[in-house]
Amino acid sequence: MGWFSKIFKGSGHKVSEGQYDLRHGTDTVGNEPSSSGDAWSEIEDIDRAIALSLSEEDKKREIVIDNDSQLKEDEQLARAIQESLNVESPPRFGNGNIYQPIPFPYSTGFRICARCNAEIGHGRFLNCMGAVWHPECFRCHACNQPISECEFSMSGSYPYHKSCYKEHYHPKCDVCKHFIPTNAAGLIEYRAHPFWAQKYCPFHEHDGTPRCCSCERMEPRDTRYVGLDDGRKLCLECLDSAIMDTNECQPLYLDIQEFYEGLNMKVEQQVPLLLVERQALNEAMDGEKHGHHHMPETRGLCLSEEQTVSTILKRPRIGSGNRAMDMITEPYKLTRRCEVTAILILYGLPRLLTGSILAHEMMHAWLRLRGYRTLSQDVEEGICQVLAHMWLESQIMSMTGSNVASTSSSSAFTSSKCGARSPFDRKLGEFFKHQIESDTSPVYGHGFRAGNMAVLKYGLPRTLDHIRLTGSFPY
Repeated sequence: MGWFSKIFKGSGHKVSEGQYDLRHGTDTVGNEPSSSGDAWSEIEDIDRAIALSLSEEDKKREIVIDNDSQLKEDEQLARAIQESLNVESPPRFGNGNIYQPIPFPYSTGFRICARCNAEIGHGRFLNCMGAVWHPECFRCHACNQPISECEFSMSGSYPYHKSCYKEHYHPKCDVCKHFIPTNAAGLIEYRAHPFWAQKYCPFHEHDGTPRCCSCERMEPRDTRYVGLDDGRKLCLECLDSAIMDTNECQPLYLDIQEFYEGLNMKVEQQVPLLLVERQALNEAMDGEKHGHHHMPETRGLCLSEEQTVSTILKRPRIGSGNRAMDMITEPYKLTRRCEVTAILILYGLPRLLTGSILAHEMMHAWLRLRGYRTLSQDVEEGICQVLAHMWLESQIMSMTGSNVASTSSSSAFTSSKCGARSPFDRKLGEFFKHQIESDTSPVYGHGFRAGNMAVLKYGLPRTLDHIRLTGSFPY
């Protein structure tokens, strides 16, 4: 499925948290000592000393002090001592580092605000981020409102309110639209899809949130899905091009046959193509004596045995509760006229996915009808995946108006009957290509990469000749 879990401490931005000092810019000016050499000053000092010594009785006199005036002077003195000592503990950033204000080398009357470049002068100011600011000039980079809290977050060199930073950089769940919660270790943990870049809370995998059986996306809450009879869920975008019955699939079957003819690989025999339900596909797979099946779910099968298969004659309608209803099926008896009796495809899949599965199963039929020896699983499934990948490339390129069918083969054929497609169809085709390319299974994934490498290097005809002679890919 390609789903994986991510755990991280924050967003990809370089983030720090800070605090600032809020200080009063009241300046104090000291009195310089006098440098006068006036001779009278010494005589005055002597006279004052004599007068003091002769007035001992005055020392015993009760001194009356104006209480209000003295209290005011004491308060001013205490405030001055407190400000001069600056006993506040140094602020700390969120990462535990102590923030040391940069010494301001100028007189406090020449403080310049880092934002407006105006002189701060006497009054309140902020000292943070290696600069000083008017309180109203220190603003959040997101909302442009002043930051009045003692703590703030940073991304790069820009300050943010902690709430604004979370809104911009904390990941949100694409399903419930809430902030993805942290786990027990305080880390943000979420599930992510490698192609769609979709993030969602881990518990959505177990709370019954449906996932589309085609594109694998989890849609936001309250999004409508269509429930198929076999329990699969199909999103409305995939439903738009879904093929629901055997008759509806025949034009696509003709397109695939023309694609093979464009590769000089025409399938001469008329092989029946049937769209079936999941149960009928599994029963047919059990009745097949040999063959390779892509687990955990098989969506296509090339049969060689005589069987009776239940095929979908008429597509279901979408009834109440967005469920497929009134599907009509009929039994179809397969007779063995050649090495291949039928190709079965799971119903209810988008056109591009149905076509890629059909191109894969057609390659199985072509190999058997051309008398290829019994091949190892990785070689047979690998070359079948190469053809499915080539067909998807041809469809994607035809949507962009390109006449080049495939990068894997210069002789690939572009179908002209795919019609007008939505931008989502192209994205969906890219996703199905991605699924083939990133498959990790030893048979389908490694087999495809080995086969595709051989086709890119030697071309498809020489690769097939080598497989016929040796049963392996050329290197």
